[in-house]
Amino acid sequence: MVHAPNALAHHWMPFTANRDFQQQPRLLVRAEGMHYWSNAGQRILDGASGLFCCAAGHGRREITEAVARQLGELEYVPHFQFGHPASFQLASRLAQILPGDLDHVFFCSSGSEAIDTALKIVMACQWARGEGQRTRFVSRERAYHGVNIGGTSLSGIMRNREAFGGTLPNVVHMRHTWSGPGRFVRGQSQDGAELADDLERFCALYGGQTIAACFVEPIAGSTGVLVPPVGYLQRLREICDRHGILLVFDEVICGFGRTGKAFGADSFGVIPDLMTMAKALTNGAQPMGAVAVRAPVWQSIAEHAIELFHGYTFSAHPAAAAAALATLDIYESERLFDRAAELSPHFLDRMFALADLPGVTDVRGYGLLAAFDLAPDGAPGERGYRCLKRLFDEGLLIKWTGDTGILAPPLIATPDHIDEMAATLRRVLADA
Repeated sequence: MVHAPNALAHHWMPFTANRDFQQQPRLLVRAEGMHYWSNAGQRILDGASGLFCCAAGHGRREITEAVARQLGELEYVPHFQFGHPASFQLASRLAQILPGDLDHVFFCSSGSEAIDTALKIVMACQWARGEGQRTRFVSRERAYHGVNIGGTSLSGIMRNREAFGGTLPNVVHMRHTWSGPGRFVRGQSQDGAELADDLERFCALYGGQTIAACFVEPIAGSTGVLVPPVGYLQRLREICDRHGILLVFDEVICGFGRTGKAFGADSFGVIPDLMTMAKALTNGAQPMGAVAVRAPVWQSIAEHAIELFHGYTFSAHPAAAAAALATLDIYESERLFDRAAELSPHFLDRMFALADLPGVTDVRGYGLLAAFDLAPDGAPGERGYRCLKRLFDEGLLIKWTGDTGILAPPLIATPDHIDEMAATLRRVLADA
């Protein structure tokens, strides 16, 4: 076997300019609280909760010890026809905090798996109801719903789709909810609820009886924090009810306190028929995703002996369940959802103060989630990539999508942490 001289060459990293990374790697070797540390010993303030995952901060011993105990007792259970107590306990705990009558939970290993699971639950539900002709799905432009083939099909981000021609047929996309006149709007815009009528137009064009489900993030996260206009999600709910369409919320980013309440559905007062979760479910300590469904969805499928011919080898893995239970304990005991709501005004103040920088063309935000757009300089995304590297050198990690920077600090952040993030951003963006 011939080995490349670069020791980093063998790992094909996701969503990464691999060759450039190998020339100037950004290696993180430990983390605690609000910070990472690089292999060079530099302390890096985490402005993105890892990747929206570590809402309770890093190095939580409660979670580490719970996972270690579980692995010491039992490392694996085949959840096809067998079970382990922790997954049932976790489903019950989630049912207590999920909105409305979302009270049955199916476990998987990621947000991408959760989306594909939700697609299959929708199809099984509609088939069981005698509505097998409902084969069409509705998503949105600029949507991100993971990277499995179902989520890629729902995606409304061109670069996530262009190389993958074999996506699912019969997926149509509504317009996204951001527009030029709505720039620098803090929270929800008062205008734009009528964009939900794209779903009604699709019902008129294709027949509402052909549409199985509508998938949306309450706040479109990875694409750049597109906050729904006032009344928009309510109107989607009404149209879905009128035409027998299932409404699916992707809460992989919004869930577990990011909006100041347990879920985006709580913040915006709309109950979906299905909800996907992942990331902060285990505080990033173990891979886990989940799909919650309302009672009528469960009941429509539950008449069969084996209700759903679907599952994963690592569905409801005992160590992941242990991590999630310990994470929920932290959220509750430290009131982290409430703390996020209390910190949000200060966070949004500091983020919107960046609007005076000459390269910043928009700022958006809600709860502890915000984004800013930079005017392109060179090819799209080049300016953002330069800023990513410079911010790392200056001791700050945030999420970038092209020329859009996204902040989602851990819910344990203090006003001082937020001030440090804002000062570092201002210093780097001023001459970006």
